[in-house]
Amino acid sequence: MKFAISLVVLSTLARGVLGWGALGHETVGFVAMEFLAPKALTFVQSTLLKNFSGTLGGPAATWADTVRSTTAFKWSAPFHFIDAEDSPLTGSCSVVETRDCGTGGCILSAIANYTKRVTEVSLTKEQKLEALLFLGTFSASFRFFFGDIGQPLHVEALEVGGNDIPAICSGTKTNLHACVKQLQPDTGMVVKNIDDNHNGTSAGYAADLVTEIKSGKFKTLTSSWIECSSTNETLATGLVERSSLSTRVVKPLACPLVWAQETNAFDCTNVFGFTTGQDLCTTSYFTQAVPVIDLQLAKQGFRLAAWLNVLFDGATNL
Repeated sequence: MKFAISLVVLSTLARGVLGWGALGHETVGFVAMEFLAPKALTFVQSTLLKNFSGTLGGPAATWADTVRSTTAFKWSAPFHFIDAEDSPLTGSCSVVETRDCGTGGCILSAIANYTKRVTEVSLTKEQKLEALLFLGTFSASFRFFFGDIGQPLHVEALEVGGNDIPAICSGTKTNLHACVKQLQPDTGMVVKNIDDNHNGTSAGYAADLVTEIKSGKFKTLTSSWIECSSTNETLATGLVERSSLSTRVVKPLACPLVWAQETNAFDCTNVFGFTTGQDLCTTSYFTQAVPVIDLQLAKQGFRLAAWLNVLFDGATNL
């Protein structure tokens, strides 16, 4: 099956994806679309037009999470996280690339690899589409990784990023990681937040976050969000990174490590602060988590736009 055809098929599969869940990743994509500079916008719209209606939101946002479970893209699973071997329960949070990024790669090396690939003139349209989709997810490709790097449990090794910690969400027994994303199409902390406060859609949630970015509580924070925006400043070490069509040695970029460390700090201050038996989706844990969720999704959408703007327009333009 050709890659372009498989994108359409896979994007229609069940939405129980990882990271922030489908609606969270869609929100990051929709936020980013509002801040793209002209050349970046043209690239995104033309690259995603055929299969994803020309937008980073919607099905494009969940592509990388969907394909990771298929045989053809099994190699991409480690790219969605970095296992920080720190100690959040004792208040010691940290991310160290040489300690935490495994031999199969991690989200840091993945962002570096697909940042390079998305602008390589020698690549085919299909290869550039794959790169853009991965980037969107990592915190769908480019977009997706940007979403994941803003999720605290994707920057934590403790109990497999919270997957092995029992938890309750709206009466459903599950695990901590699943509480944050969507457990089923209509449950989970992100979904509850959207249903309770943002008219029940990722597009509506994104619109509200964009308003906060432009004229609300996030307006004074945006300059700090993109203080680190270099798309080519690297760390000292080099790691092997794969795509579906090649294997190469890449050096992780400096900015994604900064973002991972920033996200990881929430593991010490917010994520693990609950008691056994507490319902995380109906108690004070939820009300305290919502501002963090809002902040991280808004921030990563804004950063994704800035990153693409630097790549295609030469500056953040924000």
